[in-house]
Amino acid sequence: MIPAGVRSALVEHAEAESPNEACGLIAFRDGVAERYVPGRNRDASPYRFDLDVDPEAWFLEDEGYELAVFHSHPTPSVRPSRTDIENVGLWAGRPYLILSLETNELAAWRIEDGEPVELPVD
Repeated sequence: MIPAGVRSALVEHAEAESPNEACGLIAFRDGVAERYVPGRNRDASPYRFDLDVDPEAWFLEDEGYELAVFHSHPTPSVRPSRTDIENVGLWAGRPYLILSLETNELAAWRIEDGEPVELPVD
């Protein structure tokens, strides 16, 4: 579940980084997004992202949060791109959220063994 305040933060960050992909971390507790930690896209690209986030954000897991990676697409697609799937790295099997700036749609996925599996988003 993505409350309105967190969703607004995602949209605001994506719009600020456009035309490049924005990226960051979403901290969930019991399936509810409690906060968004904006990152920096080291690639500064509309086609891919390389997440750079304050190292302190990784300690949120020690506080009981589940971390999900977030990034935006400048296109209408909220499906992970071939580049997303190939570069999933340590996010394999973990929540992976994509926001389309063109449609304002938000989708969640798990990418396992090279296959995206859609997750429900409320």
